[in-house]
Amino acid sequence: MLDVGCGAGSHSLYLQNNQQLKVTAIDISKGAVEVARLRGVEDAREINFFDLQKEKFDTILFLMNGTGIIGKLNHLDKFFIHSRKLLSPGGKIIIDSSDLKFLYDEDEDGGIWVDFDAGYYGELEYSLSYKGQKSPLFPWLYLDFNTLQLAAAKNGFSCNLIQEGEHYDYLAELQPT
Repeated sequence: MLDVGCGAGSHSLYLQNNQQLKVTAIDISKGAVEVARLRGVEDAREINFFDLQKEKFDTILFLMNGTGIIGKLNHLDKFFIHSRKLLSPGGKIIIDSSDLKFLYDEDEDGGIWVDFDAGYYGELEYSLSYKGQKSPLFPWLYLDFNTLQLAAAKNGFSCNLIQEGEHYDYLAELQPT
């Protein structure tokens, strides 16, 4: 199992210790990987998902708004192509996200007004800061379920909704078809 964007390793630790699964935890943050290792994650690595090569996993986790790692809407094809290379036969991806449509005012028909010239409304840029140190801006993608489902179909993946939250969030399973 691969835990992408593992952070401090909470999901990896649970799966490793409580479910006795072999978990590879990856993150681009050196500090997060150090903390994950200190907490007991046996295989924690500082590496970008898109740089991971020549390994196969039965399950790939993208949790805590996991679509964010994709970065931009136009990176979806790259995400699916790379994920397919890393999945074992019969493997699957578990991914979650939130649809940011709740940030926009709905009209009486339930529609929202979005400026399409501004790009996809779920594309944001973030910067992190800690003890006076600030990271460069980086892209983060909040992806609505319908767009994920369309991109999955285009790239030869099934996309099944596992659970839908109360605030436009969801958990989905992706599998190559």
